[in-house]
Amino acid sequence: MDMISTVVKPIHREGWKFIPVFGIVALLLFLVWEPLGWLGLGLTVWCYYFFRDPKRVTPTRPGLFVSPADGVVSLIEPAAPPPELGLGPEPRTRVSVFMNVFDCHVNRTPIAGTVTKVAYRPGKFLNASLDKASVDNERNALALRLADGRDIAVVQIAGLVARRILCETKEGATLATGQRFGMIRFGSRVDVYLPDGVAPLVAIGQGTIAGETVIADLAGSEPARLGEVR
Repeated sequence: MDMISTVVKPIHREGWKFIPVFGIVALLLFLVWEPLGWLGLGLTVWCYYFFRDPKRVTPTRPGLFVSPADGVVSLIEPAAPPPELGLGPEPRTRVSVFMNVFDCHVNRTPIAGTVTKVAYRPGKFLNASLDKASVDNERNALALRLADGRDIAVVQIAGLVARRILCETKEGATLATGQRFGMIRFGSRVDVYLPDGVAPLVAIGQGTIAGETVIADLAGSEPARLGEVR
């Protein structure tokens, strides 16, 4: 990988609604007072990197779940999928990945499947790292049917400063593992509800890369992983 490709990243199309505005404001701030202009330039660079959409190397073995988002695993616990998906009230293992404002916010499909339901629900904008954000916050939920007939849920959750969830797929679509399906603007979280009996292969506090980090394995027999900071 050369230096240019390391620094210059592809941009998600949503970014072009914001990056020029940040740039124009930075220019105006330079005209008003140079230190403010440098601040505006720094924010413009941040905006550019917020909307980056880099390519990822996704493991292709059937049965692997990959992280749907860049960020940190903030919660692993049993929880029922959102009721609007109609997947029943039984708790499943939920893996939550929290994205801060410096993470790439493009979301990717955790495993190949067919979208059987897309359900948006308005709500609050609490800190997305909190457990109650799954219930109270604005969210967009997807139900995916896997090749073996099992169903999983993937839920985009707005955060404290997030104000728009973008979902770029629809019911009936067939998605590949690691395929882009949407993004959330300015800080948020994505939950994955695993099938019954499937153990997570990540630990709370672990960093993840969307489309690359394996978070579970349908064919695996390893128990849920533990981790510690070292």
